[in-house]
Amino acid sequence: MDSLVSTFHLDLGLFLAQAVNFAIVLAVLYYFAFKPIAKVMNERSEKIEKSLADAKEIEAKLADTEKERQEVINEAKKAASLLLEEANRQGEVRQQEMIVKAREEIGQMMNSEKEKMQAEKAKTLKELKAETADLVILTVEKLLKEKLDGAKDEELIAKLVK
Repeated sequence: MDSLVSTFHLDLGLFLAQAVNFAIVLAVLYYFAFKPIAKVMNERSEKIEKSLADAKEIEAKLADTEKERQEVINEAKKAASLLLEEANRQGEVRQQEMIVKAREEIGQMMNSEKEKMQAEKAKTLKELKAETADLVILTVEKLLKEKLDGAKDEELIAKLVK
């Protein structure tokens, strides 16, 4: 061992002093450097793990929200479809009501026009009868060459009746 000490020039006292210095430096570094660095690294790892867990949770919530959104959209489509069907049904009912009303109005118009035509016909017939009566009287007057008054008219009727 002496040869080793002489070859490498080892001094046991110096070696022990250096070992003590190394232990002190190691202890100081451990308490002031390694320990805080390890603590920061652990905190950082915990934050990263928490962030990853939060990201998974957010992803799950997003998927749930997407499902809910799709369900709401589907429900809205169903409601819209029902509303359209109801609107179409009401439109058809309204159309039928309008057709019935139009037919009634047409029927009323036709009836009123028939009544007007019948009144006009009656008026025309009355006028024709009056004109015919006047023509018959004129014709009879011309035939008899005299105008009939009330007395002569009665005489003529009496003669014709016998």
